[in-house]
Amino acid sequence: MRFNRYLIAGLAALCLGSPAAHAAESSPQATVEKLHSALLETMRDGKSLGYKGRASKLEPVLRDAFDFAGIARLVTGRYWAKLDKAKQQAFIAVFTQLSIATYADNFSSFGNERFETRGVEDKKNAQLVKTAIVKPDGKEDTLDYALGKSADGWRIINVVADGVSDLSLKRAEYTAVIGSNGIDTLIAKLNAKVASYEAANK
Repeated sequence: MRFNRYLIAGLAALCLGSPAAHAAESSPQATVEKLHSALLETMRDGKSLGYKGRASKLEPVLRDAFDFAGIARLVTGRYWAKLDKAKQQAFIAVFTQLSIATYADNFSSFGNERFETRGVEDKKNAQLVKTAIVKPDGKEDTLDYALGKSADGWRIINVVADGVSDLSLKRAEYTAVIGSNGIDTLIAKLNAKVASYEAANK
């Protein structure tokens, strides 16, 4: 695994230049730990799976763990309401695909890391699951997941890696692009980033 405190969240940062029964059974901690379990399994099999295999394996897990539609609304800020439904859906789709691509690229190998859950805190309209990824030498990086409750259960809406909010970074960057060049330019940049991951992993 290539660890970077900005990339560990796996929400696909832009580099410029389920059923009711499931919802009833879920909890914030369970959502996060299910994601971590899938990441570890993918890392262990990373080489044999290859990039496309890792992406295919992680896609359903990521779609189940993250509220991509909700995150899309948040990272586009005041511009979201100005987009027609087709543009909103197009942005959600490419944002989701880039998130999957980022995870598949970053969680590609296993170096005996482990995830630890440190606790759960109540926040306004959310739950914060505090975790860390611990390396064999004892060094660690903190990962705090903010989750909101939806009809499909608890879904991740933000990851704070070593104190840095992925949601805040994206909102600042994405809204700057939309404000200057429009949503079509942002969608094109995200699509280009997805393509760059695919090209780099051939």
